[in-house]
Amino acid sequence: MPLTRIKFGNNKYTMAMKKIMFCGGGSAGHVMPNIALYEELKNNYDIYYIGTDGIEKNICNDFGLKFYGFDGVKLVRGKILCNLAIPYKLFKSIRQCRAVLNKVKPDLLFCKGGYASLPPAFAAAKCGIPVLTHESDLTAGIANKIIAGKSLNILTSFSSTAKRFKNGIYTGSPMRKSIFNADKGLARAKFGLDVRPVVLVFGGGSGSKKINDNLRKIIFDLCKKFNVLHVCGRGNAVENNIYGYKQIEFTTDMSEVFACADYAVARCGSNSAHELLALKIPTLFIPLDNGASRGDQIKNARYFESAGLCRVLNERELTPKSLYENIDLLVADKKIKSALQNCKIECGNEKIIYQIEQAINR
Repeated sequence: MPLTRIKFGNNKYTMAMKKIMFCGGGSAGHVMPNIALYEELKNNYDIYYIGTDGIEKNICNDFGLKFYGFDGVKLVRGKILCNLAIPYKLFKSIRQCRAVLNKVKPDLLFCKGGYASLPPAFAAAKCGIPVLTHESDLTAGIANKIIAGKSLNILTSFSSTAKRFKNGIYTGSPMRKSIFNADKGLARAKFGLDVRPVVLVFGGGSGSKKINDNLRKIIFDLCKKFNVLHVCGRGNAVENNIYGYKQIEFTTDMSEVFACADYAVARCGSNSAHELLALKIPTLFIPLDNGASRGDQIKNARYFESAGLCRVLNERELTPKSLYENIDLLVADKKIKSALQNCKIECGNEKIIYQIEQAINR
């Protein structure tokens, strides 16, 4: 266990560092916000992560974060038979998480929502370990609605979301500080981009086949006017010799990618959306349709659109023609650029860490 040495006068005292365990997984959107907080807390706390054998395990390994695994339980929307075994699987997962928590004995469990947070939250409540959770989306997911009842507080990225919970606190969204410090010139040179504007296109941690396919049908014409930096998802890169078209399959560090961007086309997962808007990057959001999610991305996108901060293209209306036209409209939209300069979206790390420290020191 890491130790902290504190000196009072001529005397030195050694005390154990407090322990924080993070959870949340299934997608990079649930993991990378935790990493943003981990990077700021790791020098003062003993940090651990509990999750499923998925993307969270790989990301934690990349960052040298001590990881404990359990068998995840996920609700399959619209398929009743697939969900019949959930109670048994959930009981098993809670038991696994409880064993980990009894071994590590963290002073706090911090949940980032999603199905991978539910068993650790139940286990922490049984072990008497304080719980904090953070909800990124405008409307809370099922897991966080349940976890909120077991939490000291539910922290939120949207101010209106906090008002829906008796223990809600608006903090803003966690963000990695590195995205605000990257050098634009060095980043553009790294990716071999010329002096023309750069359109960043990405569809989340695993990419988006619909966005990828429609983009590639217009990429030759787009690259007559712009550089296109495309984060296409693991295994989704294609051979090409089009000047100005650069592909990246996946990265856990978006700082240099964001630094290149003059404009963006993206899904509307809350974390990346808040980062794009905090960086003042005019963005065309193409949110996941209801059939592919619970509709959270659509609500996020419409909220930002109503504030004049972005353009929105419905996925069902996505075609090569509509994508090309909406990118042109985005580039020409001076109102969005002005609104972004005046918007108050900023990094929420400081407020979130304050709540973490309040919870640990109760």
